[in-house]
Amino acid sequence: MRRLLAALALLAALAGCAAPAPPPAAPEARARAEAAVERFAAVAGRVEPVAERECRALRPRGACDFRIVVDARRGLPPNAFQTVDRRGRPVVAFTVPLIARVQTADELAFVMSHEVAHHLLGHIERTRADAELGALVLGRMAGRSGGDRRTVRSAEELGAILGARRYSKTYELEADALGTIIAARAGFDPVRGARFFARIPDPGDRFLGTHPPNAARMEVVRRVAAGL
Repeated sequence: MRRLLAALALLAALAGCAAPAPPPAAPEARARAEAAVERFAAVAGRVEPVAERECRALRPRGACDFRIVVDARRGLPPNAFQTVDRRGRPVVAFTVPLIARVQTADELAFVMSHEVAHHLLGHIERTRADAELGALVLGRMAGRSGGDRRTVRSAEELGAILGARRYSKTYELEADALGTIIAARAGFDPVRGARFFARIPDPGDRFLGTHPPNAARMEVVRRVAAGL
């Protein structure tokens, strides 16, 4: 929790170190930044215990002590992602622009729960395995067709990309479904939270795209929420 508070303090500091604004607007901008910091801390404080409990139920031998942080590096786009640190501890990170973009605690909680769900479902490991299989298959095909080492290497790289994306949309929908449950159990409204999708670009149903259409994601959230 100390790391979270330190990151939040940095977020507030960045808000104060931004390019000078006209004097009348400065207090309002700082108030918004402070409100965003407080909302993030409050949501993380409610989601993390539920995430840890759900994780221990699904992955009894897995790492479940989540670290929820703010990625306060400048110039980053609105984004949230899940990863693991060097010790294997699960990390859920939010960039400052994303925190500023969400409009409600429900939206923030849903995005947070979605990223947590990726860890619970083992999506990093599954994506890595998909990439390795894709690299192996295309690499062997290139080798058997007489390709030299450089050609085989290029085929492996392409295969890794294709393999990693093969089930990417499925994994996103799985995380939406489980994220709906986590957000609800943390006391938030996941359907209201998923309205965040309505304000971000719709990726459509592109071949080998990384994310499914926003409408498909909303449908999953509504269906799962209705069954709770």
